[in-house]
Amino acid sequence: MIWWEGGEILGGRDAQAGGTWLASSRDGRLAFITNFRELQPIPQAKSRGNLPVDFLQSKKKPIEFAEEVVKEADQYNGFNLILVDVRSKSMVYLTNRPEKTGNFVTLVSPGIHVLSNANLDSPWLKAQRLDHNFKEVLARYGKDELPLKEMVGQLMMDTTKDDLSLLPHIYSPETEYDLSAIYIDTTRPQGRYGTRNQSALTVKSNGEVCFYERYLDKDRWKENTVTYQIEMTT
Repeated sequence: MIWWEGGEILGGRDAQAGGTWLASSRDGRLAFITNFRELQPIPQAKSRGNLPVDFLQSKKKPIEFAEEVVKEADQYNGFNLILVDVRSKSMVYLTNRPEKTGNFVTLVSPGIHVLSNANLDSPWLKAQRLDHNFKEVLARYGKDELPLKEMVGQLMMDTTKDDLSLLPHIYSPETEYDLSAIYIDTTRPQGRYGTRNQSALTVKSNGEVCFYERYLDKDRWKENTVTYQIEMTT
């Protein structure tokens, strides 16, 4: 997690494509993206990691940006994208793999939502488990400030795996079983595969942002916390 683009964007950066999976900006914008679990990816597809960056660099409202992306959504492999503007209190969910009766773009209602590698709030067991555990954390701390490091440790290190009969049938049963944990650590023929980054971000009512990251660097876990103030004027 670093400041880049002249110190205006904070987040991780893909060393190859130059995009990001989660980042925020000083003007109160936030974006993150997940891959959509599917077979047969598109050859030579456009980089999905550029979408959060493009949003943070733009001045468009989340809904406006999302509607622009929809026009070329078929040029990307499957993704879920969340776009947030804190100053206008707006959040948009965009996917290029909507449910049969769903929309590409959805305004996200206030409340608790969970996004994994399927549609927003899909009833995957690990998503339901995370939702339950997060609500327990909120109940435990009440109106007190959430300790991000402890929260990430409690929520994101869960290695519970689910019964094969209850899992999605997209990949092989063995792969689906490994991916059913929130914290993934497995070995494949190509080598070790699993969770490399865990992040938590909070925004206080006064515009103070706290961005905590725990990441794997050469087989060692390191952490970093950055706090900054949203620039509330346009």
